[in-house]
Amino acid sequence: MLIRSVKPDDYAAICDIYSYYVLNGTGSFEEISPSLTEMTGRIETLLDNGFPFLVAQHDQAVVGYAYAGPHKARSAYRFTVEDSIYVSPEAAGTGLGKRLLKQLIVEAKMLGFKQMMAVIGDSENAGSVGLHRSVGFREIGIAKQLGYKFDRWLDIVYMQYSLE
Repeated sequence: MLIRSVKPDDYAAICDIYSYYVLNGTGSFEEISPSLTEMTGRIETLLDNGFPFLVAQHDQAVVGYAYAGPHKARSAYRFTVEDSIYVSPEAAGTGLGKRLLKQLIVEAKMLGFKQMMAVIGDSENAGSVGLHRSVGFREIGIAKQLGYKFDRWLDIVYMQYSLE
């Protein structure tokens, strides 16, 4: 398994992986899958602004990705990033998410960021909460019923990791 920086040739696979979770999961509060054009714009905006974006490649196929983006838009938040990690359904439960998150933490530190936030959709998302906890994130709160998807109310779990 190779973990490397994203390339334009990866965008379609990233879009497919994310679309699966938009349509089938509660980790993302999006309800309509973004188009490849939209996803390309999102990725390039992150890269243009100096944020790390990694992919996991296995047998020439992208099977997961992780990136850090702005936690909030205001300038005072410029040293705080928010992580996102998605792995293909076939790679779920293999430890790939943990490898991606660990490397993302390394990259964010090297870029001078000081804090990393996890904003996890669905308080029942034990996989994501457990993943973040396993690398040292601490839970700082749960906001109740912020999203409504698949005919149910969903919470947000906030977790934090010091990059210092």
